Amino acid sequence: MEKLRISQPVGAPVSGYCAFVPEHTGETRNEQLTRNVGELLQELRVAQAGVQILFGFLLSVVFTERFHDASGFEKSLHLSAVALAVAATALLTAPAAWHRLLFRTGSRERILTAGNRLVLVGLVCLALAITSTVALIAKVVYGEIAMFVMLALCLLIFGILWFVMPMRLHPANGTQPADPPE
Repeated sequence: MEKLRISQPVGAPVSGYCAFVPEHTGETRNEQLTRNVGELLQELRVAQAGVQILFGFLLSVVFTERFHDASGFEKSLHLSAVALAVAATALLTAPAAWHRLLFRTGSRERILTAGNRLVLVGLVCLALAITSTVALIAKVVYGEIAMFVMLALCLLIFGILWFVMPMRLHPANGTQPADPPE
């Protein structure tokens, strides 16, 4: 039996997850969705490890002597970082929970479409949680100027590496990465 190929013409309007992934791999639709769900869940494992480490650090800080002497601003910044880490945790684990709850219900495409959006928002929350934490540490150790410098640097680094560069590498922008050397 011949496999059905996903043959969407380049630039053709599509809806759902295929709008984000114009692949021509020779896989059946089901095989592609299965692979893409697996890839999404693997990516989430990487991001989730960072969230867990950050969250553990943020939770332990409140039990230190120095935290009780912190200013109201510093405590507010800490609570903001905790809230962002909680949001990142919820957003980055939701697709895995959905996958488990909707296993074998034919919902892969919906999981991928909605899950992709949640992961993007979760990554923004993670970047902001890390940025807030670094800014808080800089404020406590070095003062306000260091806080603003580190805040700007973190936002710049995450913004460029996580969002600007991928958008520039997107095929729709006409920039194709160089072929690997043979």
